[in-house]
Amino acid sequence: MRKDYEKLFTNLEPPEPQVGLFDRILLAIKREQELRSSKRLAFGFLALLAISFIATPFSWTLFSGQMAESGVLQFISVAMSDLGTFLSIWPDSVVAVAESLPVTGIILLTVNMILAIFTLRLFLYKKRLLVGYLFHAGQLA
Repeated sequence: MRKDYEKLFTNLEPPEPQVGLFDRILLAIKREQELRSSKRLAFGFLALLAISFIATPFSWTLFSGQMAESGVLQFISVAMSDLGTFLSIWPDSVVAVAESLPVTGIILLTVNMILAIFTLRLFLYKKRLLVGYLFHAGQLA
């Protein structure tokens, strides 16, 4: 019985790999890396966008509260109601308004809006990556 096994294992030849198997393996690895990077990019954009949208009401509340406390809105109202007087003393008036502007609220609101617009622009620019990821994930499921 031992001789039968020896014959069986001595006549085996190693199987030949299919033509192009190595190239297909490299292509599959590259696709997986691109998929992973596009997924990371999409979730990063969505996280920045979510942070920006969550911070918007808080920065708007801070800005509007500081505008109401500073008296700038009342000054603009008076300037519009008596435009002639405002135009005659506008250099002094502009300096007074500039001194009372709520700088912190303006900066926070501006940074928040710039972050939202910048993130949306980049997200829409890289949208092909996200769409490719979603369609590829849908085909795998």
